[in-house]
Amino acid sequence: MTDETTKNGPDATAADAAADAAANVEIDNAGQEEAKQPDPLELLKAENAELRDRYLRLAAEMDNLRRRTEREVKDAKSYSVAGFARDMLAVSDNLRRALDAISPEAKATADAGLTTLIEGVDMTERSMLSALERHGVRKLEPVGQKFDPNFHQAMFEVPNPEVPNNTVVQVVQAGFTIGERVLRPAMVGVAKGGPKPVEAEANSVFDEKDA
Repeated sequence: MTDETTKNGPDATAADAAADAAANVEIDNAGQEEAKQPDPLELLKAENAELRDRYLRLAAEMDNLRRRTEREVKDAKSYSVAGFARDMLAVSDNLRRALDAISPEAKATADAGLTTLIEGVDMTERSMLSALERHGVRKLEPVGQKFDPNFHQAMFEVPNPEVPNNTVVQVVQAGFTIGERVLRPAMVGVAKGGPKPVEAEANSVFDEKDA
């Protein structure tokens, strides 16, 4: 036994051991508490990543908004005159009907006054169509094309075995587009009874191979 043990007895030794154990527990607890504390650098990295993600999302949203706004402004400019243009087409139709109502014989024998009137009506129609074209209105030229329900309205069928079936062979009323939209479909007559376009194309391919 040491002098200290002899002096204080077994109780002193037990007390020292308990004190050491308590100190070790405190050290362990402090270490655990320190381990639980997040690393400031990792916190900063996570915050930076979150801010970057927010920025990218916001930039994408702003880009989409810009594109959508540009498209809407473009559409507004292109199609704002659609109603007015459609009304002007009705006027143009009436001018064309007036011209068509004059027979070739009447035109040939017309006096100076009637000839001037005919020329004036014709010039007015052409000027009106030209003005509409400057605002994006285009006349459809469907004759010889395959019937397309998006641009054409079939009024009747014409038996014609010399052209492919469903080919536009006659225009009753002109059709027009504005931008990429149909302002008024063309009223047309389509061929009936001719070869199918696919068969015609296949025959042309075989003919080329034989050649």
